[in-house]
Amino acid sequence: MTETFDYSLIDWSRAQFALTAMYHWIFVPLTLGLGFIVAIMESIYVKTGNPEWKRVTKFWMTIFGINFAIGVATGIILEFEFGTNWSNYSWFVGDIFGAPLAIEGIMAFFLESTFIAVMFFGWNKVSKMFHLVSTWLVAFGASLSALWILVANAWMQMPVGMRFNPDTARNEMVHFWDILFSPMAVSKFTHTIASSYLLGAIVVIGISSWFLLKKRHLVFAKRSIVVAAVFGLLTSIFTVFTGDYSAKAVAHHQPMKFAAFEGLYVGQRGAPLIAIGVVSSSPDDPDYENVKDFVFKIEIPNFLSYMAFSDFNAFVPGVNDLMQGNEEYGIMSAAEKIARGKLAIDALAEYKAASKVNDTEKLEKTKFILDENFKYFGYGYFIDDPSRLVPNVPLTFYSFHLMVALGMWFLFFFAIVLVLVYKDKISQAKFWLIMGIVNIPLAYIASQSGWVTAEMGRQPWVIQDLMPTMTAVSKLDVNAVLTTFILFAVIFTALLIAELRIMFKTIKNGPKPGGN
Repeated sequence: MTETFDYSLIDWSRAQFALTAMYHWIFVPLTLGLGFIVAIMESIYVKTGNPEWKRVTKFWMTIFGINFAIGVATGIILEFEFGTNWSNYSWFVGDIFGAPLAIEGIMAFFLESTFIAVMFFGWNKVSKMFHLVSTWLVAFGASLSALWILVANAWMQMPVGMRFNPDTARNEMVHFWDILFSPMAVSKFTHTIASSYLLGAIVVIGISSWFLLKKRHLVFAKRSIVVAAVFGLLTSIFTVFTGDYSAKAVAHHQPMKFAAFEGLYVGQRGAPLIAIGVVSSSPDDPDYENVKDFVFKIEIPNFLSYMAFSDFNAFVPGVNDLMQGNEEYGIMSAAEKIARGKLAIDALAEYKAASKVNDTEKLEKTKFILDENFKYFGYGYFIDDPSRLVPNVPLTFYSFHLMVALGMWFLFFFAIVLVLVYKDKISQAKFWLIMGIVNIPLAYIASQSGWVTAEMGRQPWVIQDLMPTMTAVSKLDVNAVLTTFILFAVIFTALLIAELRIMFKTIKNGPKPGGN
């Protein structure tokens, strides 16, 4: 019997989690980026003894603190939602997914919470060096916190280091280091923190540009821009390299997502990279055999093949190849994966039945079938609607290309700002100062686009190939989820408005004289 799903419940549960995650991610990247920028500024103060650098440090530390407090509040709610809205998911992989989150709480959060008090209130109570060390530990603690959360997310996109226990119907951790150092975990962590550091630099330059345009606190603003521009240029270059590594990891382990990145329906050797394009809103053929992929596009020949496999002539599979199969390149069809997934699901049910009557022979037989087909377990839920295996291609394509385009723009912007600083013309460069302010919302758009790309591109999976989103949701009343969605939207918006008001007031007041 085919299981039926309440898709309105699934959609509202996804919407609530997306709302919480996107609001949370407004605060996190600024915390990650500002933490290190503040630590660098304080290091300069300790090295030079110049009180102006203390003044610079304390101002940006205040901005950091405002943002940090609200980020913690939204993060706590996000973790609770795993138990309330996604209990089936928590049961299925809680033994694995819970470990990185527990380490994050024990190791990273306590590191941050211990030293953040010294960082804010210890200026005249501890030595300069101890205070500096505390500031660096808070910055490292924030990135360490991000590490464990991103490891957990990466495991969902590439489940490794585990085995499935049919007696409990749960996945269990076998190799912790495989989970920590999987290609997806390494790429997701490095690319995410690099882009967050970049965002922090953009915010510092943008606010400092406002001071220069207003002709206020000129020395403070110029010094802030110097640190942020150098930090931003280095981290933007790092973001490009980690983005390339991340794309290769996706191409190898999530080929459907990679095809969605480029709106690639029909695979090819020497596949071109789409520089600019308008993707078809929906496929013309539900079987993805004869589809119109683009209304308009400008291509860079062979570059997608190189980006995916470091070979300009490599074959890159498209949506059609992944759905219909491609024998020449050893690509299994979705229909065959669904059949194998159904075998695994049925074998688990038979194993449970045999376990109740202690039928040893059947236990061994069904476990063998389950083990042989478990890697396709999640596909068995799509027997009635294989088209759900294809993510929203237009949304994934546009979010990916917007993220990449803005990332390249920021790299160029940092380089221009450094040239202007070197020539001592930054105060007169009105256009670039205005662009510095404009870049702040653009940086947030790029940051959010990255997560839309990562999470929408892997749909319909909550755990790649093993658990579809529709099976992970808790059995709740859809009206209850809708109500909490509205409440969270109101509360989070109020928090964001409160933060912006406090931050704008702090910026308007400017740094305190004398760094006190």
